[in-house]
Amino acid sequence: MTYVGFPVLPGSGFDELSMMAASMPLHTYFSLLAFIFGAVVGSFLNVCICRMPKDESIISPPSHCPYCNYQIHWYDNIPLVSYLLLGGKCRGCGKHISIQYPLVEFLNALLTLFLFLRFGPSLTFLTLFLFCSSLVVITFIDIEHQIIPDEISLSGIVIGFAFSFFLSWQTWLNSLLGILLGGGSLLLVAYAYQWLTGKEGMGGGDIKLLAMMGAFLGWKSIPFIIFSSSLAGSIVGITMMLIQKKDSKLAIPFGPYLAFGAVLYIFYGRQIIQWYFSFSGFYRG
Repeated sequence: MTYVGFPVLPGSGFDELSMMAASMPLHTYFSLLAFIFGAVVGSFLNVCICRMPKDESIISPPSHCPYCNYQIHWYDNIPLVSYLLLGGKCRGCGKHISIQYPLVEFLNALLTLFLFLRFGPSLTFLTLFLFCSSLVVITFIDIEHQIIPDEISLSGIVIGFAFSFFLSWQTWLNSLLGILLGGGSLLLVAYAYQWLTGKEGMGGGDIKLLAMMGAFLGWKSIPFIIFSSSLAGSIVGITMMLIQKKDSKLAIPFGPYLAFGAVLYIFYGRQIIQWYFSFSGFYRG
């Protein structure tokens, strides 16, 4: 097993920490870096989540408190750590900071770690990291605002298709068919629902999002994503209607369930599909 070697500086105050790092397996070291990297990117994703629905720049002005406009210094903007040290409050005005910020950072850190453990330092990891990070932004924006920004979904279609030319498990044709099947299938569902009920039941953002998923994951992922997201959405939707005692007109954003289905496909899609067909064959037999 390969280990990371760091010089231990006597009397530096970091002897114990340096010894731990020196004896750390290389794979564990890079896994830790992947987690930290995911959390750091998650901090930027929070900026996107807060500003994109308002059509604000994600670059300037610097991060600040939404209540008192206190400019957040770097030591108050360390992912996960600063939130805990500040007790979830702004240093300037003392008001509570939304739990969304550490939640997004932690979620993206976990996704990055799991992607690294599954695919290692590879182009596949980079591709799916960009894809999953985009899904995190889409999920939180759709939950709060019931919109899916075109800046993410449309650019994601182009980026996903572009990556298909360089991935060993993907082809440009598979990606193109994924775009057509993903966007086309939900478009047909939307038209059919509107024709039957006279009401809009599927937003255009969901259609573009599924097309983006097809661009990254290929056309074979689309049936799995539609089925799993519909199942998850139905379970959660029915539960919410029972709890809130509302009828079937309760509006529920579908983007987060599509994101759930896509992530589930990445990590367990093949196993679930194999299990389903083996179970179906056993049942018929």
